[in-house]
Amino acid sequence: MFERFTRDARDTVTGAVAEARRAGAATVTEEHLVLALLDLGALDPLGVDRAAVAADLAATRRRGGMSRADEEALAGLGIDLTEIVSRVEETHGEGALGAAAPRRRSLGSSLRSTLGRPEPGSRHVPLAQGAKKTVQQSLRIAVGRREHHIATLHLLLALLSRPGAVCEVLADHGVTYATAEAGLPA
Repeated sequence: MFERFTRDARDTVTGAVAEARRAGAATVTEEHLVLALLDLGALDPLGVDRAAVAADLAATRRRGGMSRADEEALAGLGIDLTEIVSRVEETHGEGALGAAAPRRRSLGSSLRSTLGRPEPGSRHVPLAQGAKKTVQQSLRIAVGRREHHIATLHLLLALLSRPGAVCEVLADHGVTYATAEAGLPA
């Protein structure tokens, strides 16, 4: 599948791996994919403020990746997410909910061969389930659009088609499926 990725799409995935390594994350998440898209300037044509999106993603990570819908559902049960985050951070330090537990799961050989082996001294960082589904969805979107390659647009559309905190942050900054489809080249 990765032979169908454009250079920018490959750079996005490798950039996401680099983002995960920099953050000390156990896996590459959808957030890392967005940060890599931002770093490449893929969202610049949509007028996105890179720093503001990155800050909102960090705030979401601090809340354990909970979206507003999650927060509202918990509030309906009488649970104050802000209070939970405060208590956890008092005990375990700031950002404790954003730290993922290490996992030992390997990527498929096609992704490893595309991305290459980690540099000596660096560690392998696998894709989290959500990031894997995003990559798979990008292929389905490209096929559905009858395009023979997978570009950054397809990765972004795949991110926007999956409900959750990342999609919510992007929508808060005016990046929706419709705006991305209309404002970015394939």
